[in-house]
Amino acid sequence: MRTAGIFEAKQNFSALIEAVEAGEEVRITRHGREVVRMLPVRRLPVITEAQIQREIDAIRDVHTRIKAGPGWRALRDEGRE
Repeated sequence: MRTAGIFEAKQNFSALIEAVEAGEEVRITRHGREVVRMLPVRRLPVITEAQIQREIDAIRDVHTRIKAGPGWRALRDEGRE
């Protein structure tokens, strides 16, 4: 974590941005009090491939348990004429 005063941050803004891009947290202070915190943007997906696969499997499981009842064609075709 890097800390810089406002004056220093204005003078070295590009270097601070490069540090944040490299994964470092930068805090900017005014009169010793933190006023800005710069963090790198998360580039990793919020949901993992394993979570996606579990959700797909759960949807497929529900589809296998759903059975069409009598009269489903009439309900489907209602309003299509």
